[in-house]
Amino acid sequence: MNRLDFIKISEWIEPNSKVLDLGCADGALLKYLQAEKMTTGYGIEITPANIEKGIKNKINIIQMNLEDGLSVFDNQFFDTVILSQTLQAMVNIEKIMDEMKRVAKNIIVSFPNFGYWKNRLQIINGKMPKSSDLPHEWYNTPNIHLCTVKDFYDLCEKKRLIIEDQLFLSENQPIKYFSNLRGSIGIFKLSK
Repeated sequence: MNRLDFIKISEWIEPNSKVLDLGCADGALLKYLQAEKMTTGYGIEITPANIEKGIKNKINIIQMNLEDGLSVFDNQFFDTVILSQTLQAMVNIEKIMDEMKRVAKNIIVSFPNFGYWKNRLQIINGKMPKSSDLPHEWYNTPNIHLCTVKDFYDLCEKKRLIIEDQLFLSENQPIKYFSNLRGSIGIFKLSK
């Protein structure tokens, strides 16, 4: 596994901890965390084909719509909840952020940065951005709430979430400077 986002997320996870992965797709991240950190927990996914793949990946997966909330889980049931590359597809982002705060001590969020310079250039040229991080056409994208790194900072402040750590990537390489401009993906470790 050579995905730098998985490696960084793994660094933020305590060994033998209980993890919830929201919008887990095929369960690759949970499978990685189980192997690297001996974690336990669940993935939440809505797409039947992804659920089938998750089962084949031997993860505990629940078919559920995140927009309905996480009421099936008690307060602070998990050590960490992860929302990886799913934030932008949520209808009610504030609700899911509140639910994440409720069910876990630690929160990890990653999303494609709409402020990335290549995205900005496509907008200047009159087109909606399309890239490896935003692979869909404007008319068939599941992404409905695109944001920039600065927008996410504002949301964290509003939700009283502390940014404990962050990493920005571009083409699977870490970005250290001018992250809102140069980072195509932002990954954040948050706490209450």
